Amino acid sequence: MGLDDKIKNTAEDIAGKAKEGWGKATDDERLEAEGKGDQSKADLKQAGENVKDAFK
Repeated sequence: MGLDDKIKNTAEDIAGKAKEGWGKATDDERLEAEGKGDQSKADLKQAGENVKDAFK
């Protein structure tokens, strides 16, 4: 896995955590859910990259 992909996935995860936190702080359920979704998407991308690495 390239370093770029790791950085992008980590950045997406951090952004999702920030969105989730801001949604909780402002009682915005939509933003909170969007943040959780962003984190899940980043986790899935990371898992896919790990699978690619396992087969190299």
